[in-house]
Amino acid sequence: MANPVTSDQVIDVAARLLAELSYDGTSLQLIADAVGVSSAQLTEMTGGKRDLYLAVMQRAFQAEQAMLRNVLETAESGRAAVHRLADDYLDFYLQNPKIRALWTHRWVSDAADVADLEDRYSRPLLRQAAQRIDGAVPGDVDTYYLLGTLVWCVHGFLGSGVLAPDQGMIPPDDPGAVRSFRAHLHLLMDRLLTPPQAG
Repeated sequence: MANPVTSDQVIDVAARLLAELSYDGTSLQLIADAVGVSSAQLTEMTGGKRDLYLAVMQRAFQAEQAMLRNVLETAESGRAAVHRLADDYLDFYLQNPKIRALWTHRWVSDAADVADLEDRYSRPLLRQAAQRIDGAVPGDVDTYYLLGTLVWCVHGFLGSGVLAPDQGMIPPDDPGAVRSFRAHLHLLMDRLLTPPQAG
């Protein structure tokens, strides 16, 4: 190769294309062309498209794991931990739209032949978060559903934004929309953390 590329550069290019076009919509040749090598050279470097996808998802997991580890090590306990988790999760995906796109593709059955990524990556993070906040969650609320609600709301907001008061949509990168959504997310978590009133 006249201009050798590093594995990090290859993963960067692949992550961009996979986020934009999906795993199923991205060919190895397309990645090779974007990197500036032949598909044979790319296969020799990475092991092929599936292995490259796994490397991209591993890097995405490591980034999210680092964020969660910081929350778990530095957040206060109870309700404050839930608020911090909500804030940092929202901020992480605001700052990492490619990672959100990779997961969004999976949620619509992209890369269906790579079946265990959720168990390998999402489940351990969810367990760590659940263990940290479990004591703050009332008995009638499932901790995993509470965390799922947080995840679903964040990705729903980031995927569509919110309806404008009069007409159209407010995009999720609008600072005012982010502020109001964050406040709503805190309120929602607080309601889920409020024990039921005695009969």
